[in-house]
Amino acid sequence: MMSLPVSPKYSVGPLILALCAIVAFFLEPLSGEWLAYDRFAIQGLETWRLLSGNIVHTNGYHLLLNLSGLTLLWALHGEHYRIGRFLKVFVWCSLGTSAGLYLFSEDLIWYAGLSGALHGIFVWGALMDIMNKMRSGWILLGGVALKVIYEQVSGSSAQVAALIDAKVAIDSHLFGALSGLIIFTLMWLTAKKR
Repeated sequence: MMSLPVSPKYSVGPLILALCAIVAFFLEPLSGEWLAYDRFAIQGLETWRLLSGNIVHTNGYHLLLNLSGLTLLWALHGEHYRIGRFLKVFVWCSLGTSAGLYLFSEDLIWYAGLSGALHGIFVWGALMDIMNKMRSGWILLGGVALKVIYEQVSGSSAQVAALIDAKVAIDSHLFGALSGLIIFTLMWLTAKKR
């Protein structure tokens, strides 16, 4: 049976991310106005929104859903979450999600939330499990792939949209997952060259 990664070196990264999201939530509506992904603001060179849009949320339910997801990911593969590595993966998954939205989802004007980056971290963690010979990584990777495909075919959940008071940006899940795959591959190739 797997034990939870309770060592501070494995939990500080997710705690920093959770704290940033909580602080941003309590600074609403100002944080949403200045930090959310906004296509027109990004075109006006407010490029920080490519990263910060992943930290703000539409409401308390949205924040709690994403913090629950972050906690679950930490429980699943927190042993891979050394502080610097976790924050690097989060930043690149966030940027990959936002870049994907900007380049390929031109109809999406506004976006907020961790879910895209969390999908990337999920894929990265599942691949780390596979690399470390954990069979459960294959199940997790298959599960997230099926979820993303299902969303792309069937659309978003109306219940979740009502709960978070916004349309679920399913493309963010796709681009986040692809970002996690790309980041893992680049990290693996870099480590292999050493």
